[in-house]
Amino acid sequence: MELNGAINSGSATATGNLSPDLIPLRVNDLKQWDYCPRVVFYNTVMPVARKSTVKMERGKEVEIKLDALEARRTLRRYRLSEGERRFHVWVNAPALGLSGKLDLLIVTPEACYPVDFKYTRDRPRRNHVMQLAAYALLVEDAMKVPAPAAFVYLTPSDQLIRINVTERLKELVLARISSIRQMIREEILPEPTPVRARCEECEFRNYCGDIF
Repeated sequence: MELNGAINSGSATATGNLSPDLIPLRVNDLKQWDYCPRVVFYNTVMPVARKSTVKMERGKEVEIKLDALEARRTLRRYRLSEGERRFHVWVNAPALGLSGKLDLLIVTPEACYPVDFKYTRDRPRRNHVMQLAAYALLVEDAMKVPAPAAFVYLTPSDQLIRINVTERLKELVLARISSIRQMIREEILPEPTPVRARCEECEFRNYCGDIF
């Protein structure tokens, strides 16, 4: 069965009873923080107008076609014998102060598996791994079942990559969440990514006067 919808949880998690006045974050903030911390700054501390890139527009077009194709496939490629697909699911965990929208969530009787679609041929980098681990934390909190792994689907090459979500990986995600909230509270512009190639097509490049 294929469903769309939202998953919410108001309960405390294994990470502890967190304050209800936490600065709300999106899973995408975790991905961007490892890519370039300044993206998170511009999205939270100093919201500015964003310029839509060619890559962003292409991704929207591919998404519609991909949903239809994925719905017709079996779960064999995920090495699952059964499960329910849920497309474009909003997941919210107030106890973590974290939310996000999943491209796909596969629900089985024993576990749940977040799936993220990537419109690139590059293998997942660290920022993508952090993003998927954050999704796993959200799903575990909302669904009350384990999320032992997540998947990245590289659409151009039709390649599926499994990411094992370990306890160590979850700890790294929580540490990054803490660092992001500290940056927002102090309102300090973080250092840019040292990888200058990432700046070339960045929608915020015009605001980094110390670089350009």
